[in-house]
Amino acid sequence: MSQQLDQMLTDATAKNLSLAQTLEALVDRELESRHQRSIERRFKLSRLQSMPSIDSFSFNHHKSRLQLKTRILRLLDLDFLQNGTSVCLIGNPGVGKTYLAKIIAWRACQANQRVLFTTAMDMLNHLLASQVDHSLIRKLKIYTEPSLLVVDELGYLSLDQQTSNLFYQVISTRHSSKRSTLITTNTAFSDWGNILYNTTIATAIADRLVENSEIFLLAGEAFAKAIRASLPPNNHLGWLRSGAALWRYPHGGVRRVTPQRRCRQGRGSIAPALCFPSSLLCSTSAPIICSCFRVWNTAPVSCSS
Repeated sequence: MSQQLDQMLTDATAKNLSLAQTLEALVDRELESRHQRSIERRFKLSRLQSMPSIDSFSFNHHKSRLQLKTRILRLLDLDFLQNGTSVCLIGNPGVGKTYLAKIIAWRACQANQRVLFTTAMDMLNHLLASQVDHSLIRKLKIYTEPSLLVVDELGYLSLDQQTSNLFYQVISTRHSSKRSTLITTNTAFSDWGNILYNTTIATAIADRLVENSEIFLLAGEAFAKAIRASLPPNNHLGWLRSGAALWRYPHGGVRRVTPQRRCRQGRGSIAPALCFPSSLLCSTSAPIICSCFRVWNTAPVSCSS
């Protein structure tokens, strides 16, 4: 305010403003300046390094973006932060997952929300190193306290037992605190048992992410087609549930599915917390979806290749 006082007084004199009007203009200028400094501080702490806009995100790049356009634009309202909803962007490399995650993170910074952007390996290496000087509890707060944590590139490298446990601690703490986590990954949930130490940890993490989440398939045509072919229409992966799942039949009706039931096809020898419909057992989608989780056949659904 002190830096702008002389200019403001000169403008007030030229415009013949009253004392009250001049003070109001000074207060407005100071509030605006504080807001801008707050956004700059949020951006610096977020580790984003760029300020991408949704205007630069081409929805015509491929079909999956166009199909998700309405849901993606709705994310920019940031209502999911108020509800503690997590977001999962799933797709093969080069489809814009990271760029979209940065757009959402920058939008949250502009709304003066505390944001942190990190890759999965950077976060876990940082936490792993903190165990040496016994500062793990303090360092965990760096990743558990932001309103939005963006974890990029999950699935590119496999995790050992220590790093898998650390990842679980971050996700579990944020889930219990109802803070939103945005995950970008090139690996379907069913394959998380291959990138995490074992399917017990993979199931626990996926269970917490899926319970209250928005899931987006930002995939190339071949990858998206194989997954969408096995999904009920207009469901957007909404049939995924933790523990006791609900499978909605395509023509109406709901059946309760428990994880204790074994797959009739003999697939998935390790217990999961997620259950999948029998349509996922078709030859087209089975390699993508059914490699780690038990599947309970609830209704025969044809799947075109």
